[in-house]
Amino acid sequence: MDLISRIKQNFQDSISTKQVAADLLAEPLSTAAQMITQCLLGGGKVLSCGNGGSAGDAQHFSSEMLNRFEMERPGLPAVALTTDSSTLTSIANDYSYDQVFSKQVSALGQQGDILLAISTSGNSSNVNRAISAAHDREMQVIALSGKQGGDMAPLLTADDVEIRVPSDSTARIQEVHLLAIHCICDLVDHQLLGQ
Repeated sequence: MDLISRIKQNFQDSISTKQVAADLLAEPLSTAAQMITQCLLGGGKVLSCGNGGSAGDAQHFSSEMLNRFEMERPGLPAVALTTDSSTLTSIANDYSYDQVFSKQVSALGQQGDILLAISTSGNSSNVNRAISAAHDREMQVIALSGKQGGDMAPLLTADDVEIRVPSDSTARIQEVHLLAIHCICDLVDHQLLGQ
């Protein structure tokens, strides 16, 4: 396969995954956006976490909330737990990398807050421990995952929302995660500000 054909195949694979995901994920995305809107109206905040590309997605979400998405508005309270290198490295060094997010959730999370937990496989131990810590703090969880849901899926309760991308490709899952984050931001803005 030549390079141009390979590029076109990547685009087509991404489009196909998004088309399938649109039908499967519309309802959980709507629910997630409503959860976040109610959380914010109640004085809560959204904590987000993930590893690698998912850490980038957690930070992307937080920046869209704190600054703005597509409409001018005041900043909304969101914190990416992936950005404080001193905190991350001290927890990893003194305890374990598995606890880098859960210790932050235990310290910063409050009842009524939301955890946005991102893992393409659902098998990120530190993200899954953050989910348990969020439940201990009586927080709801919005889980962005893919593949078969991994170890994350059975941790979720009836009060949580799972947004599982129907793909086994990490790249395709990440592409849909970014679109899902943009959908959530758009719906939150729409609910808070209207059109």
